Amino acid sequence: MADSKTAISADAEGAAAAGATPASPARKRGGLLRGALRQVALLPALIALIVIGSIASPAFLTVSNLTGVGGQISSLGLVVVGEALVMLIGGMDLSLESTYGLVPMVAAWLILPKDAYGSGAQLGVFAGLGLFVLLAVFIGLINAFLIVKFHLNGFIITLAMTIVLEGLQNGIVKGQSLFNLPHAFTWLGGATIGSVPVSLIVCAVVFVCVGLYLRYTRSGRAVYAVGGNVEAARAAGINVDRVQIGCYVAASVCAAVGGLMESGRVSAVTAQQGYGEGIIFTVFAAAVIGGVSLKGGRGNMLGAAIGVVLLGMVQNILNLANVSSYWVDAIDGAVILFALIMTRMVGGEKAATD
Repeated sequence: MADSKTAISADAEGAAAAGATPASPARKRGGLLRGALRQVALLPALIALIVIGSIASPAFLTVSNLTGVGGQISSLGLVVVGEALVMLIGGMDLSLESTYGLVPMVAAWLILPKDAYGSGAQLGVFAGLGLFVLLAVFIGLINAFLIVKFHLNGFIITLAMTIVLEGLQNGIVKGQSLFNLPHAFTWLGGATIGSVPVSLIVCAVVFVCVGLYLRYTRSGRAVYAVGGNVEAARAAGINVDRVQIGCYVAASVCAAVGGLMESGRVSAVTAQQGYGEGIIFTVFAAAVIGGVSLKGGRGNMLGAAIGVVLLGMVQNILNLANVSSYWVDAIDGAVILFALIMTRMVGGEKAATD
């Protein structure tokens, strides 16, 4: 997986391109140590949650509960992968939560008959899923070209795109939820292998593959270089625009697949999926407490995955303890603050401020 050595090597490439003096061996060892500490910064919080969950309910550590949590966090996890890629290049994409809802909605709408609030086109499932992929790529390209080629503010563009996509999601079905979805459409989010959800396996594979890509490939290391210093990356011969566009498109596809997982898990595409649920706040929280820098150029998939697991465990404990929904947001916020404090104490100042 990608780790702190990746970020350090990327930073070194950028520094060399800018004509800076390479870091001394002692400084490199210090950076590696800080990176290793960041990797374990959230472990105390996870251990505390396991203890609390065990006390809150004897069902917490059962196989059925843990696999259930895995199925619930898998869809969110894919969105976190996408957002982390964008954050690593120094950007942000608020529209992923609407992509998460709209793309599965459009695919289902094209597949279902009119009496099920579909379009009546009744496309085959695989044709609908093919258009699903194309739509996800198209949304990512729109964001990328407006931000990268036209140099428009990424926050404003993706905020506007969030609202546009959410309006389309509700408009095409008049606010209705789509049910009676074909088995092939719901398989990714609803199928299991033994007691393990397929969605959890796929999510884990995606985390691992993206992590390995970032660490071991030249283009993956370029992501860190671009996020660390754009001008230095250009001077080093990196095609910055291509890297940035690729990350926005990959993020959009990840969010769409995450939405497909969620649709399969609940056997429906609801009008509230994504934007109506406000998942983007949880996505950013998982990425940030997992050590992905808001400034770009630092972070890895292992940390992001731990952030997802941590937040999923918190939600599960609250459900098992029958905590009133009125208190959930306050407790979630407190957990995020606690995790950031632990990251600061264990991983050093930059782990919390970047």
